[in-house]
Amino acid sequence: MRLRYLLLALAFCSFQNKPTPVEKKSVSAPKNIILLIGDGMGLTQVTAGMYANGNKLNLERFPNTGLMKTHSSSHLVTDSAAGATAFSCGCKTYNGAIGVTKAKKPCVTILEQAKKNGLATGLVVTSSITHATPAAFIAHVNSRVEMEDIATYFLQTDLDFFVGGGLQYFNQRKKDQRNLYTELEAKGYFMSNFQKTKLSEITPSPNQPFGWFSAIGEPDSVSGGRDYLPLAARMATDFLKNRTEKGFFLMLEGSQIDWGCHANNGPRAVAEMLDFDAAVGAVLRFAEADGNTLVIVTADHETGGLTLEQGEGFEILDYDFTTGHHTASMVPVFAFGPGAEQFGGIMDNTDIYWKMARLWGWVEEQVGKLPSKKD
Repeated sequence: MRLRYLLLALAFCSFQNKPTPVEKKSVSAPKNIILLIGDGMGLTQVTAGMYANGNKLNLERFPNTGLMKTHSSSHLVTDSAAGATAFSCGCKTYNGAIGVTKAKKPCVTILEQAKKNGLATGLVVTSSITHATPAAFIAHVNSRVEMEDIATYFLQTDLDFFVGGGLQYFNQRKKDQRNLYTELEAKGYFMSNFQKTKLSEITPSPNQPFGWFSAIGEPDSVSGGRDYLPLAARMATDFLKNRTEKGFFLMLEGSQIDWGCHANNGPRAVAEMLDFDAAVGAVLRFAEADGNTLVIVTADHETGGLTLEQGEGFEILDYDFTTGHHTASMVPVFAFGPGAEQFGGIMDNTDIYWKMARLWGWVEEQVGKLPSKKD
């Protein structure tokens, strides 16, 4: 009987979810969209961060909230690659896929659409910039492990602003010995890295695309000294706003909430959660002042099966993890700004893309270009 239910569940996951339609009533279209992803951030991670921070988070300031289903086309429990591709392209795909359908065909991403329509674009992460989540917005490869292949897409797409680790995939390449770092400079980018200059010492000019590497490989944890995410959030929004009058798309990820939970390290996961929430606060302040920016905060999946138990004393929590892997639990969605009301209720992870694209009026131009339901 148990096997029967499992097979039925997997069969269900193989179908492409039909996008939840945007309500037909008049909806304000945002000029800018900022998508923030707390990798591995389930409801319990949010709760843990809240109680560890005096019962208060910036996430509480969002007027619209919802829940999101996270499964991929191949598994009830998604990975970050398939989860981010659902956000970037609006289609279900297999675990490990980067910007491709389950038939391994490239799918057009929201970032690529934004660039095609003259908007500025940015990626800010606390992982390598070639890691699964940022990669799914700019690259099209069959496997997330192909970091050097992913890096080449930074030369193919005119990304305006990026911050993250992974310098080695650009200037220490084993596959072809190219130096993509100097190629980006030759293309007109202002390039720097943690070995040359601290991010806090740079004032990027919106007249020149900008890239800064925070580590050779993966950046350190926030408890280990990493401190750039809230600053990069402020820099990115100011830079992109002044880059063009047409608006911008920015994806920012708190990458290492996931890593703390994989390690079953509650204090580390909470520290990363609070660092991410500080970046959320910086973005929210920008959006409140701007008045024309939609901010969406969600997660690709929950990690660790985290539960919270009463410790010794009212304010002390004990962290109890049920796994060292991802789980199939729904994750929260928070939204603020024009169109935020579209992100309430229960939705699928592919709906994040479809709601953004429809608010920007880009669905018609995608006909015949996005993967069909059978893909």
